[in-house]
Amino acid sequence: MADIIKLLPDHVANQIAAGEVVQRPASVVKELLENAIDAGATTIKLIVKDGGKNLIQVVDNGKGMSVTDARLSFERHATSKIQKAEDLFNLNTKGFRGEALASIAAIAHVELLTKTELDEVGTQLKIEGSKVIAQEVTVTPKGTSMLVKNLFFNIPARRNFLKSNQVELRHITDEFHRVALAHPTIAFHFYNNGSELFNLPIVNFRKRIVQIFGGKANSKLVPVNEETQVLKISGFVNKPEFAKKSRGEQFFFVNDRFIKSPYLHHAVVAAFEGLIKPNTYPGYFLCLEVDPGTIDINIHPTKTEVKFDDEHTLYALLRSTIKHSLGQFSVVPAIDFEQDPNLDTPYSYKNKQAEIPQVTVDASFNPFANEVEKPKSTSNAAGTSFANYTKPSNKGWENLYEGLGTKKDDSAPFTSMEFESEVITGSIFKEEKVEDESVSTTFQLRRKYIVTTIKSGMVVIDQSRAHQRVLYEKFLKNITIQEAVSQQLLFPISLHFSTTDVIILKEIQGQLISIGFAFKIVDKEVVEITGVPLQVAESEVEMVLEQLILDYQMEITGDSFSQTDILAKTLSKTLSVKTGTVLGATSQQALVNDLFACKVPGLSPFNKPTYVTITENDIDKKFI
Repeated sequence: MADIIKLLPDHVANQIAAGEVVQRPASVVKELLENAIDAGATTIKLIVKDGGKNLIQVVDNGKGMSVTDARLSFERHATSKIQKAEDLFNLNTKGFRGEALASIAAIAHVELLTKTELDEVGTQLKIEGSKVIAQEVTVTPKGTSMLVKNLFFNIPARRNFLKSNQVELRHITDEFHRVALAHPTIAFHFYNNGSELFNLPIVNFRKRIVQIFGGKANSKLVPVNEETQVLKISGFVNKPEFAKKSRGEQFFFVNDRFIKSPYLHHAVVAAFEGLIKPNTYPGYFLCLEVDPGTIDINIHPTKTEVKFDDEHTLYALLRSTIKHSLGQFSVVPAIDFEQDPNLDTPYSYKNKQAEIPQVTVDASFNPFANEVEKPKSTSNAAGTSFANYTKPSNKGWENLYEGLGTKKDDSAPFTSMEFESEVITGSIFKEEKVEDESVSTTFQLRRKYIVTTIKSGMVVIDQSRAHQRVLYEKFLKNITIQEAVSQQLLFPISLHFSTTDVIILKEIQGQLISIGFAFKIVDKEVVEITGVPLQVAESEVEMVLEQLILDYQMEITGDSFSQTDILAKTLSKTLSVKTGTVLGATSQQALVNDLFACKVPGLSPFNKPTYVTITENDIDKKFI
């Protein structure tokens, strides 16, 4: 039998390895940023075009590479971080596997510019699909500039699986956030299609969080600090009242490396037990420092999952530390008797001596000096004196009965009474009776269902899902026809969002305007609302927009139809009648009519039934 096992060529092996390392443009961004950090850079620039599909460039001012190192860096399993197997268990750097650059060069056009501080000139290297096209001497500043163009140019199938530019940019932004948060001592610059998205100077950890997530994030943070022989914990957690329904602002950094750990996440949630609502999650930015020998980083190709030697100890320490911080900064509710602020002493009276009030008294005053002696008088058994009693005059008592003796028409007072009887026996009573018969066809059950009758039986309608369907189709129609009515606000509302949230609002600004929102972006973090749809109350604007941004972050979609669908679903879910709301008879009947006027009345926007039909035969079967 002929031999069938053969060694793969290097370029094919690199393409297979690229499937593990490079999943999308965000994977390239992560690897290049980590290499720049390992090079000791203090300033890093990230330049992206078309969601990273056509260009990803990372420029740093690190120590650079020599000519030989520049050529060897693109070979498989070439690295400067480890020399023997034992080094894998004592890692203090980011990139160490030696596969990233080789994998990226196998599926893209790569151009490298690098120079060390001691060299007078640098090196320029061009590679296309693992093939070195050119290697030249060039003039370049100290550091390294890596350009990655036309990602997956030689694997069209993989390129077709990429999402839209907005979605890929969102993934790149997430990776940028993770790296920038872990290294506040490095200045980062992020440019997308020629415009600057982030300009992050060197600051402390708290200010870096505020730079990325907006100014309002500063008031949410509660410091967390603890140092033991096993673990050092530092960072911040959000206050319980800012817990969200999604796992958005949740970051674990172990030895300055972002990780995902469901076990440690459970420890944080356990620390907030009793402080947050069910099905909500707290935000946190926690940095953990452990001995590198006690963790295994190389258990996942993306190195976002690690394995700890003693997870139970870390769990207990993390949970107790967060509980202590919440109690130390008076976040946990406690028994306290509030003091009236009116009783507090002003600062201006702090060192002032007490003054005795001056009270003047007239010592010669005698209230009985001018009293005239009263004559003696008799009194009754109760002790009441009759000496000064004067009988009132009864003159003019005849005027009280004036006019009562004259005869007048006695039927006049009863005219109004006959008029009232006519109102009772009129046709208005019959109209009310007809209206009662129509209203009685619907009634509300347990503030959740609306029951109405049909010819074959009755229909039980879920009021919340039914209203969602009605609003969903109405919003879709308004977005498509673009004839929505906007209610202009007398005083504009200024709302603060993070830079990432403002980017999402820019993406869907057209759809929001078509359903009645009118707003303009004042700053990178400030949005001014001047008009809202008729269905949205002024007090609900911020809640609706936050829920909308949250759904866009959870639903990774790209085409315009999906964006419109998410927008309509979010608004219908947020503005619909909730379970527990009491509906009047008129509102019940209107909801029933609007539901069955929809194109798909049987399903909610989330594919759940809106009503069930109970026929007369179904009822009869219950009595058999």
